[in-house]
Amino acid sequence: MPYDFFKRLLGHKSGEATCARLERSGKYVAAYQAWVEAQVYLNWSGPFFKTYHYQKSNIPGPLRVQLVQDEHVRGIVFFYDSNIGADNFSFFFDLLRDRVLALGYTLHSSDKLDIRHERYTEQVEKLLLTPPASDLPGTSLCNQLYGNVLLDYIKVNKLPGYIRFVANAYSDSYFSKPLPFDVLLEQVLQPNEEKKN
Repeated sequence: MPYDFFKRLLGHKSGEATCARLERSGKYVAAYQAWVEAQVYLNWSGPFFKTYHYQKSNIPGPLRVQLVQDEHVRGIVFFYDSNIGADNFSFFFDLLRDRVLALGYTLHSSDKLDIRHERYTEQVEKLLLTPPASDLPGTSLCNQLYGNVLLDYIKVNKLPGYIRFVANAYSDSYFSKPLPFDVLLEQVLQPNEEKKN
């Protein structure tokens, strides 16, 4: 009874969420750009790509992932590993966004949610990227490329948890058939990319 009283007094309800626009500080952006320039991501982009394909064959890989294979949604969940480090994992999330943008996608929304649960707080960074509004050449079909791309970075009590990277395709007859998720993942992770001198 006293616990419920204090919860009401403090206004803490389980599942209560606050939403704000996701914005990066100038210091964060500078650190991220230096990280990209130094190609630090190569430590994980290739191994995550390899693990994805191992997982499809039920073979353990160097990192932990989970496949997302619903009827119209394909994707991967990248789980945090302490060997990666929190800053690197956050930068990796932004790298995924930038690589999808480089494919001609538009950042439709960028939000940050804080969800209070009874015993912990969940932080979710959510990005929605949409393909350009254009027809598939030679047809009147809307070219959906890989579909809408959704990126979520989930933390619990500000500690890294996982990144979900999925493509959500339309099955409507007005849209082109979506391109394979495997191709999207390869273009984003670029597993054969080599270190610059």
